[in-house]
Amino acid sequence: MASLRPSWRCGRALAPLTASSTPPGTRTVWPRSSRTSAKAAPLRRHASSSVAGGPLVGGVPVAPAACSAPADDAVRGYDEVPGPTPLPLLGNSWRFLPVVGNFRIQEMDRVCLGLRERYGDIVRMSGLLGRPDMVFVFDADLIEQVFRAEDALLPVRPSMPSLDAFKHGIRKDFFGDLAGVIAVHGPRWLEFRTRVQQVMLQPRTAKLYVGAIQDTAEAFVRRLRRLRDADGDAPADFVNEIHRWSLESIARVALDARLGCLDDAPPADTQALIDAVNTFFMNVGVLELKPPVWKLLPTPTWRAYIRALDDITNITSGYISRALDALRDSEQADGEVGADASLLQRVLAGHDARTAHILAIDLFLVGIDTTSAALASALYQLALHPEQQERLHGEVAAVLGRDGAVTAAALEAMPYLRAVLKEVLRMYPVVIGNGRTLTEDTVIANYRIPKGTQIIFQHYVISNEERYFPEARRFRPERWLRAELAARPPHPFASLPFGFGRRMCIGRRFAELELHTVVAKMVQKFRLEYRHPPLPYRVHPMYMPHGPLRITFHDR
Repeated sequence: MASLRPSWRCGRALAPLTASSTPPGTRTVWPRSSRTSAKAAPLRRHASSSVAGGPLVGGVPVAPAACSAPADDAVRGYDEVPGPTPLPLLGNSWRFLPVVGNFRIQEMDRVCLGLRERYGDIVRMSGLLGRPDMVFVFDADLIEQVFRAEDALLPVRPSMPSLDAFKHGIRKDFFGDLAGVIAVHGPRWLEFRTRVQQVMLQPRTAKLYVGAIQDTAEAFVRRLRRLRDADGDAPADFVNEIHRWSLESIARVALDARLGCLDDAPPADTQALIDAVNTFFMNVGVLELKPPVWKLLPTPTWRAYIRALDDITNITSGYISRALDALRDSEQADGEVGADASLLQRVLAGHDARTAHILAIDLFLVGIDTTSAALASALYQLALHPEQQERLHGEVAAVLGRDGAVTAAALEAMPYLRAVLKEVLRMYPVVIGNGRTLTEDTVIANYRIPKGTQIIFQHYVISNEERYFPEARRFRPERWLRAELAARPPHPFASLPFGFGRRMCIGRRFAELELHTVVAKMVQKFRLEYRHPPLPYRVHPMYMPHGPLRITFHDR
């Protein structure tokens, strides 16, 4: 059994967990500092842990949370973890039901803020029909310890039974034993991840695509100029245009191919793929969080979900087959893979075409909406904050000039650009939480949590708390620049938009490259302005501004 303790609890530092306070056989997981010294050092303590007055979230003050750890060092039972009381028979699943429920999936950010405010740093959500209990953790020290303890083993994310049923049941004929990196756990996940991560996570591989991603960003700028109205306002379906940019960018990376998403007359199947991915994400939360009726009856939501996954698989399979044929016909396909080989070539060099096929499908499945939501949020925040936008434009103009192209060297020379994206993803992470399924009984904050429980890390909540980020609700990219980082380094686990460790987002380097490049080109060419009522953020399906993104793009 692992034992995970916070270093900062309700204004007092807790002593290291001693043998007398844990049951026999308990495995103690110490912070890194205590492993290098005979004398256990305390965990990181944040001097600004006070949340007096509470941060403002969406204009609503959040009161300081009650202490969620027991007052003494005794290990408490799982039933003592605070949280909403389940009802007989219905458990807590009723909370996600329409009409009678008080939890809305699209408002999970507010739901989690409410849980943190009412119950404290650790919250149990039990009685979820057809799925394991969830324990929400709102403390960066605890998150770090759980992540590191689970990563030392074989990390398991909370399962997605609906996607597992599609990959391993309905379409087992296609996926077989190579089910990719999504909704897969254990040795099968490790085998596939090992096959592709050396290629995907190498910085030099991503840098090979700067030119292609730059070309796609330029095409997006040209398309926006054609589609905006006489006043410079973006079209009503601007978010869909962002999806087109994202799909074209992913195709350049995964397939070394142009799909034509940003042409005057884009191919019909590109929009069909975008619609299918949106349908997938709109329904997966319903299927995973609400009672799993779909396991007994083919509900309308389930049928729409499966149709969307079939469309994604079939459309992307066509793209991939054509890309593989083109690669085989090229001269490079018959030669050795050199330092400038593409992602597709590198994967094919070490493995068969099926590995490349399934990796590409996963990149399309999870890359289109996530990267689109991040860009929508970045453009919206820059439009709302003209001072930061002008500082960014000054940096871009100094490095790129008026018409210069983005290069790998140019990206390295623009720290404020990187800071802007970090700040956007701190305040508005595209995926508001991450998680692990405990692989053994574990003590967290003096509560014994059983194996199989899903531990949910609510990064959105903690990354917007004053104890981790001063002026947390203020858009301040400067906090990520070297001088401020040296003066006050943030807790490394208080903002993790791409996850952590062996289950970190495998497409992170490409997503960052795409976002940095397109934001640089947008600010180089346009002054962004937003002249309408503020947009609320919703989980719909990613966490992003909800409503028409009516940004005005003025030529510079």
